[in-house]
Parts: sequence; C-alpha cells; structure tokens
Amino acid sequence: MILNKRIDAFANLGLSLSEMLTSSNCDNDLKKCMQQAHQKNAWFISDFVTYSLENIAKQLDKKTLEAWTSKYEFASKSKTVGLVAAGNIPLVSFHDFLAVLISGHKVLLKLSSKDNVLMPFLIKKLIETEPTFSEKIIVTDGILKDFDAVIATGSNNSAHYFEYYFKQVKHIIRKNRSSIAILDGTETTNELDGLINDALMYFGLGCRNVSKIFIPVHFDIRNLYKHISKFVHIKDHYKYFNNYEYNRAIYLVNKTEHFDNDYLIFKEDEGFFSPLSVLYYEKYDNLCVLQEKIANAKESIQCIVSKSDVFYKKSTGFGNAQNPEINDYADDIDTLKFLEKL
Repeated sequence: MILNKRIDAFANLGLSLSEMLTSSNCDNDLKKCMQQAHQKNAWFISDFVTYSLENIAKQLDKKTLEAWTSKYEFASKSKTVGLVAAGNIPLVSFHDFLAVLISGHKVLLKLSSKDNVLMPFLIKKLIETEPTFSEKIIVTDGILKDFDAVIATGSNNSAHYFEYYFKQVKHIIRKNRSSIAILDGTETTNELDGLINDALMYFGLGCRNVSKIFIPVHFDIRNLYKHISKFVHIKDHYKYFNNYEYNRAIYLVNKTEHFDNDYLIFKEDEGFFSPLSVLYYEKYDNLCVLQEKIANAKESIQCIVSKSDVFYKKSTGFGNAQNPEINDYADDIDTLKFLEKL
C-alpha cells in the first residue's frame, strides 16, 4: 500500500471519528464503545475519552498527515514492529500505532488490559475504511514473537524487563515521566485555566500531565484554586476521591504543611512525581539556578509548560500539554525517524 493510500485511510478515520463525536445519536457505535470502556476502566470517563478522541481526530487531518510524513523516506519493504501499549489514559498508544502503520510497517500490538476496548474499535473502523490494513495489524494477548523492532511503554520497573527482553532488536523503551510548569507571575487568567487543564485532564494520570509547578517566591499557590471549577466533577469520582482522602489523611497525621480545597492538594516539595490528587510546587528566585535544576532532571520530564522558551527543550503553551501536535514525540524520540531506519 503506497503512502498516499495510507494517509487517505487515516484521514477518513479522522473524519469518521469527528462525525460520530458530533452525532446526536446516543446509540452510535462510538458512544456504545465509550460506555464499554468506562465499564472496564473506571478512569475512562466520557469527558476524558471524548477529549482524547477529539485530539486524535484533529491529528488525522489529511494536510497534517501529509506535512508530517513529507520529511521522511520510508522503505518499500515493511518490517513487523511490536507495540507494547500502555493504558494509563485513553488511547495513549494511538500515536505509536499510527506511526508504525503510516510508515508502511506491520504492527504486532499487545494491548494493555486497562485500555483494550477503544483501540480495537478504532482498528475496526480503520479496516472498514481501508481493508488492506487487515494484513498489517495483528493484536495479541500473549508474548510478542516474530518481530523486527519494538516500541514499549511502561513503568521504570517494567522498562528494565523490556530492555533485557528486547535487547536483540532495535527498540524504543519508554519509562515513567511527568511534566512540569514554570510560572513567572505574569500569566493571564486563560493561561492559568490552561495550567489546571494540563494538571487535571485524565485525573492527572498521563506523563504529559503537570505534576509539579515552579512559582516565584512572591506567588501564592492558593491563587490557582479559583481556576479549578471546571474540574469540580472529579471529586465525585470514587477512585480519585479515595486517593485524595488518603493523601490528605497522611499529611494531616504527619502534620505536613499543605493547602487543600476538598479535592486537590498543593504541597511544597522538591520531587517531580506527585501522588494522584496532589500537585507539588516549589519556589524559585533565580532563573539560572532553575534552568540547571530542570536540565539535570530531563530524564524525568516529558513536557515543560511555560510562557518562556529558555529551558533545555521547547516549552509547551499553557493548556496544550494534553493536546499535542502530531510531531510532539514522547521522550523527544522521533518515532518516524526510528521507523524510517528499520
């Protein structure tokens, strides 16, 4: 299948998704699938699954796909690429799935048990659009076998296993990362609203979610609470609220200073990985020192959300951490370049 046909197929999938998302028919296939996904994984609430699907549909714009792939020369002979999918947020591995197929390779997909409803639905719709893809996609529940390369995402612990198990083939192994935000005190209301979106979308479970905020010494972190009302519904989610109550109890028992609005906790901490329902913050008064601190932690950082582009990597605008462009690669590893060289 030539590249143009692959692009057309994914572009048509994007159009189909957009149509189903905007349909008033509550019984359409997509909405039924979303209900099934939520039944299997309580974290996959309708609002968050919809947000993920809307972003995917936007990325599957035909001109976007053409511009994205135009910088590469893909081999005519395809390889089989194993894809070990994560399941922390809805369809988190779709971009890797897209990259493997758009580059002309076959995908051997091992789904996460946490997200094994939505991806099969998209695969079905893709094959309806372009039946040839049925020969390019294998979904397995077992151990990956007979592959030429692999892309695997997991925890730091599972990454050690992946690195050993896949050491004989070309691979991309992704570990735990989180995202940070840097405020300078001049942010607008819209930007701070966007920051909260970056922190709480998907309950904060994604590697692109902000889990740590650096603030100027004069900034009162409690000012952010007035920007959180959009996400008040998360306190009604039993899994999220259980985490909140647990963390709050720990801080109260240990007399740990923190701020609390009944469903989100701010805690001053030098760490980068905050618990669910907690946002860490740290004060700074020297930008150069902060730049060095962040650069030293780059192996733990996925996104830097900031107005300023003065850090070791390009900053992401407020509100865009969980709204990546198609060429925003996880861990800053160009997936298409990796696939181009197979």
